[in-house]
Amino acid sequence: MILYALIIFGIAALGGLILASSVLRGKTAPWALSVLHALLGATGIIILLVAAASHDWAAQLSAALGLFVVAAIGGSYLASFHWRKIPTPKAVVIIHAGLAVTAFLILLAGFFTL
Repeated sequence: MILYALIIFGIAALGGLILASSVLRGKTAPWALSVLHALLGATGIIILLVAAASHDWAAQLSAALGLFVVAAIGGSYLASFHWRKIPTPKAVVIIHAGLAVTAFLILLAGFFTL
């Protein structure tokens, strides 16, 4: 199951790169891609929650899940700017991406140590 979460988060990350590059260039990110990115992130979190309930769970995986949840909260905050058509704060985009990448790397490391 964790492999599926890694794949889904990886695909979400590709969309996140496109979204972040738009925002960092001062452009509005594509709304459809934002929604897809959010749905993939939420799906990955749900898969991790199911995996936590059904398998041995390492502290690394809990840390990754926690960081993904915090990144999702930040993503919701970013979406609120997008929804209101207000320029998105670039610092928040960078923090959101940093949290998500860190969580992904922790999850990847946890996957290989299970």
